Amino acid sequence: MNYKLTSTSWDEEEINAINDVIKSGQFSMSANVFEFEKHFASFVNSKYCVMVNSGSSANLLMIAAMFFRKNNPLKRGDEVIVPAISWSTTYSPLQQYGLHVKFIDIDKNTLNINLESLKTAITEKTKAILLVNLLGNPNDFDKIKEIIGDRNIEILEDNCESMGAEYEGKQAGSFGLMGSFSCFYSHHISTMEGGLIVTGNEELHHILLALRAHGWTRNLPEKNYLCEKNPDPFIEHFRFLIPGYNVRPLEMSGAIGIKQLKKLPNMINIRRKNAEIFHNYFQNNDNFFIQKEIGKSSWFGFAITIKPESKLKRCDIINVLTENNIDTRPIVTGDMTKCEMLKYFDYSLHGKMNNAKLINDNGFFVGNHDFILEKEIKLLYNILSF
Repeated sequence: MNYKLTSTSWDEEEINAINDVIKSGQFSMSANVFEFEKHFASFVNSKYCVMVNSGSSANLLMIAAMFFRKNNPLKRGDEVIVPAISWSTTYSPLQQYGLHVKFIDIDKNTLNINLESLKTAITEKTKAILLVNLLGNPNDFDKIKEIIGDRNIEILEDNCESMGAEYEGKQAGSFGLMGSFSCFYSHHISTMEGGLIVTGNEELHHILLALRAHGWTRNLPEKNYLCEKNPDPFIEHFRFLIPGYNVRPLEMSGAIGIKQLKKLPNMINIRRKNAEIFHNYFQNNDNFFIQKEIGKSSWFGFAITIKPESKLKRCDIINVLTENNIDTRPIVTGDMTKCEMLKYFDYSLHGKMNNAKLINDNGFFVGNHDFILEKEIKLLYNILSF
């Protein structure tokens, strides 16, 4: 038996969608991408959605857009609070735009931002909090908003690992000013490569449209927040307003996304059934503790952490799992404050990263899939029953 980290959720529908795009000859961003954006915005219950070529690009544009809005834009040197565990490209855009990154510890049980640390980390310098919904688990948004109170601090969400997660009946990724999503192969839906940003703010939507494609005006509506459009298309189609990128998705990615999104609710339900199986085996284990669900997780994978008092060593466990054909990974990047790339950052640490260190040294995760994993999870349990 092989317990893989991930698997494909495609069938003939996705293959046919690709073939239809190939037959059309329209490979760059067009009608299928725009249709997928509308469907995804509806799924998340957000006004606007912009598709890009990856979740990493979604994070990049989300941060970049904050610099170009008219009122209260971010500026270089502004402070943004982040949790100490996430993926590298959660943090890279903050460095690339010259922001001061303030790291705070995580909660060892939820793996999300530590709420007690957040209470004392916020100062008059704090302009934004970039929340990460880790491994499918939404944050406690009610408590976070209570902590922020009436201070003028924006919430942004990196929801790349948590598509379909819910908190109080609302989709994760839609609580902040903007939220990012990923459609990479190993994620809840796959468009080969792909990412999305959702927002309820029309101005930011227009900025994101320009940033996605060269910083030009071509994809902006006639009435927009950035400019008055020139009636001469020869001029207007090559008019550049802001320093942008080319992170447009392929048309076939949009076509695949339309098919995948229809399957997503059922795939999330199966992931949640697998989580019930996993919890039944591991919730009261003497050697390990597992991720505590907030709201309704979409269970990207199953995180397992060796308890500090256990005599087990992670290296030995990983070796045993590998020998038994069970794929494992670190819990995302582990403690980001120990990462070599931070030498390029303007950053500070708020307090000690004790929980992040524990997860970094003792944590690992195994995969979840859109099919029932009863046999795989039982095998995992039997192997880890030391």
